[in-house]
Amino acid sequence: MAEANDASHVALSSVLVVFGATGDLATRKLYPALTTLAERKQLPQKFAVIGVARTEMSDEDFAQRAPDLAAQGVGFQYVAGSFDDADTFVRLRKALDACDVKHGTAGNRLYYLATVPTGFAKVAAGLGEAGMAEEPPGTFRRLVIEKPFGRDLDSAQALDNELHAVFQEHQIFRIDHYLAKETVQNILALRFANAIFEPLWNRRYVDHVELTVAESLGVEHRGTFYEQAGALRDIVQNHLLQVLALTAMEPPASFEATAVRDEKVKLLRSIRPLKPWDLPQLVVRGQYIEGVEGAEPVPGYRHEEGVAPDSTTETYLALRLEIDNWRWAGVPFFVRTGKRLARRVTEVAVRYKQVPFLPLPKSAVDSIEPNTTVVRIQPDEGIEVSFGAKVPGSPFQVRTVDLDFSYKEAFDEDPPEAYERVIFDALRGDATLFLRSDEVLQSWRVVMPLVEAFAHNALPLHFYEAGSWGPPEADALFGHEDKDHWRTP
Repeated sequence: MAEANDASHVALSSVLVVFGATGDLATRKLYPALTTLAERKQLPQKFAVIGVARTEMSDEDFAQRAPDLAAQGVGFQYVAGSFDDADTFVRLRKALDACDVKHGTAGNRLYYLATVPTGFAKVAAGLGEAGMAEEPPGTFRRLVIEKPFGRDLDSAQALDNELHAVFQEHQIFRIDHYLAKETVQNILALRFANAIFEPLWNRRYVDHVELTVAESLGVEHRGTFYEQAGALRDIVQNHLLQVLALTAMEPPASFEATAVRDEKVKLLRSIRPLKPWDLPQLVVRGQYIEGVEGAEPVPGYRHEEGVAPDSTTETYLALRLEIDNWRWAGVPFFVRTGKRLARRVTEVAVRYKQVPFLPLPKSAVDSIEPNTTVVRIQPDEGIEVSFGAKVPGSPFQVRTVDLDFSYKEAFDEDPPEAYERVIFDALRGDATLFLRSDEVLQSWRVVMPLVEAFAHNALPLHFYEAGSWGPPEADALFGHEDKDHWRTP
């Protein structure tokens, strides 16, 4: 297998070092993704995996965590130890040197932090003290970090400073796995590869844009985590703002990482700051109570495991945002996310303005809705365009119909799972789908007024039944006309 470092080939020879190698993330996501990449011949010929965690085990036992991957000739080694212990990193360095000799991995390292957030800075510092962060000529040393990247602007800045004390920015790959979803990337293709869409994607033709991340499940067994995160930190600050940036950004000069991320940062900086006195009109937060999912009764959030009985943590959040730039001035962007909603769906819906004049009697167009382009991100990935068409027969009647494109039906191959793309791109050094430092900090700046308001319980908490579409108060973000409300996916 030839080695290359471009988008159409596998990565350079390298070692993947998984910190938190025995944890849930590594087991459920990383090892299956690596196995699939190996089956597709998208891993380097000379490749090995080293796991680092507290649990004592042998190299052979560690290999059994991904037996299909080991069966394809990938080398496995394991280092047991604490991230607080300098000796762990001394032994890791020896293991890496031995791996280079045994597997020909050429000194290239990809450090994957599949740990709790408190471990990020500790691992980075340990790697630095052991001399494993600097890049000798002709090699790479990259650090892959899962979210959350801080809990607020100050903690994100502090973590950023700690990482940059050891690694340079080009070495740091911050994950938002939403960006690795095929349909999220297809927002760029839809906009910039099609002359029938991009000319309409502006304030002249667009009335408003809705972004929805809805989940039918509750917090399950993650109540303790969710009490600290809430919908704001779990979804809005990262996933939703990233999808918003891709939806609304200006065309990049190229699809190189720097150009794409430059435009995303410019867009995030253009979001109108949320003023404390405007929040009651721009923000609705909610929390689910008892209800029904399918035919089964489900508990309210305050009755979930690990949740305080008087919790004010938001499980639903809806915002009205404005973008102050030439393209989008005056076009509201409505974003919402929630747990225990009517169905699981993630989508971007661009609602266009009504035509300025209809030369038809009112009775002929009563049922027609404004044109809409919907990008379905999950679960049924695709694109839907609604438009008006004449109903066959007489008299002249116009009805809204849908033109529907489905990825599953249009393409034979299945899209790669998000973590497959994350690992593949990180090994190749393609940072396009990873977050840059200024992106992360700017996202926190956007939501900090909400962080502070929620900390002081300065906004009302609205309750909604599990299995509904959230608190009805969220429709008020559109205004007071009856026709203005969230679309039903």
